[in-house]
Amino acid sequence: MVTSVTSATTATTAQSSTTPPASASVISSDFETFLLMLTTQMQNQDPLNPIDSSDYAVQLATFSSVEQQVRTNDLLTSLGAQMGVMGMAQLAGWVGMEARATVPAYFDGDPITVSTDPALTADEAYLVVRDASGNEVERRSLSLSAESYDWTGLKADGTSYAHANYTFEVESYGYGDLISTKQAEVYGKIVEAKGQNGATVLVLEGGAQVNASAVTALRDPDA
Repeated sequence: MVTSVTSATTATTAQSSTTPPASASVISSDFETFLLMLTTQMQNQDPLNPIDSSDYAVQLATFSSVEQQVRTNDLLTSLGAQMGVMGMAQLAGWVGMEARATVPAYFDGDPITVSTDPALTADEAYLVVRDASGNEVERRSLSLSAESYDWTGLKADGTSYAHANYTFEVESYGYGDLISTKQAEVYGKIVEAKGQNGATVLVLEGGAQVNASAVTALRDPDA
């Protein structure tokens, strides 16, 4: 998958370096037209009421200002495209890493690290595991002092849950009353990085997608 991201980056770079800006030829054409109009205006002015030279200067300055603005816009567009390519090249290094975000996690037999973070005022907390259909498959008591929990995916009889996506919720209780329920952040392996609607989207193992800006932590699964 790293290859696909890198190839796309190379193709984009090659295209941006070989395609000339269309506005450059437009400016050249417009400038020639402007000079022709200015010359015609000078040749056909009223000799008894000639156009003041300052008016010509204003016209030249106005065209020059527009020309510079167009060139500036071209430069900003080019820089923006280059920054986007650089961003994707950097994100290629994320592929294969594990990202922490509020998304469903794919269970492949290895434990899933869940960020628990119960409410500060809670005196009890539970981890609720749901399958892709939203059905509760497991409920476990959590330590209030623990920042994370490794869900092994093993049932009470020692058998394993099916390899699939699971969602994790943390329920916080105070004096027996439910204080809050929130979806927990989990670590998932990144298998693809792609651009979508102006944002960079990470695709995790199991198909879950998350914006790169929503990722709160990264880690090397082999570390």
